[in-house]
Amino acid sequence: MRYRRFGRTGWNVSEIGYGMWGMAGWTGSEDKESLGSLQRAIDLGCNFFDTAWAYGNGHSEELLGGILRANENSASPGGPDKKLYVATKVPPKNRSWPARPEFSLDDSYPPDYIFEYVDKSLKNIGVDTLDLMQLHTWEDTWLGDKRILPAIEKLRSSGKVRAVGLSLNRWEPANGIRAVRTGLIDAVQVIYNIFDQNPEDELFPACREKDVAVIARVPFDEGSLTGALTLNSTWPKSDWRSTYFVPENLKASVERAGALKPLLPDGMTLPEMALRFILSNRDVHTTIPGMRKRQHVESNLAAGDKGPLPPQLHAQLRPHRWVRTPTKWSQ
Repeated sequence: MRYRRFGRTGWNVSEIGYGMWGMAGWTGSEDKESLGSLQRAIDLGCNFFDTAWAYGNGHSEELLGGILRANENSASPGGPDKKLYVATKVPPKNRSWPARPEFSLDDSYPPDYIFEYVDKSLKNIGVDTLDLMQLHTWEDTWLGDKRILPAIEKLRSSGKVRAVGLSLNRWEPANGIRAVRTGLIDAVQVIYNIFDQNPEDELFPACREKDVAVIARVPFDEGSLTGALTLNSTWPKSDWRSTYFVPENLKASVERAGALKPLLPDGMTLPEMALRFILSNRDVHTTIPGMRKRQHVESNLAAGDKGPLPPQLHAQLRPHRWVRTPTKWSQ
């Protein structure tokens, strides 16, 4: 496992982190298997875990708390400093993803509500302090409310949270740059992958300037960059993917993933290429693929061990940038 400095926090975090959404809200999740996968990741050197209260109304947080306790006395869990880093998120009060310009701070994150959910997450995970607490949605217009920046400062000074971050809306990486430039944000979580290269334009330079950590989420474009989707893929109505991969999106996603396959070198899988594309960018500090099964943990962490892509292959992937804008199904 390779590690990178997590912005101005100074933490050394694994380049491949662990995204825990699928453990609580996707079809096929099973707690015993999830816990086994988490443990395997720790054994292989993963030390950054991203969850949220909204992932099963705290269930994903509870799973993470269980695995943390199981490793409290381990001789060498996690990374080189033997620390496992916990990142979680406050859900928007109106339970609406993504945030929209017409939402006020009171609609989504009134300050007292933020602290209420910090306490809930602390209880679920069973820790006294959270390494990183993020707001699960964001609108830069909220900076016009004079309560938000003092609330962020209070979070950090409370002793309950070491660092504060934002999870930016899908396909809106620029809607967060103003927050980064305030100097009060320690980390941003943003969709970044072979298709979604837009954060490179403005967000990443702002994060470099302020030494803000970058968490690249959705490295496999919700599954299309695994190469496993087909035009006949379906999910139960209760599974979030059934509302995301509507026919127009499924067709486009399958076609674009198919166009990448001829570029694969012998012996390289599409998921490996997707992860190594992200790791080729030094502005990214960790990426958080969802991993519910042991074999996914092993293959994803092995891909990370191989480092960035060869420059020629990376250059061939640049034209596959897919510029998208939020729509009613993108959530």
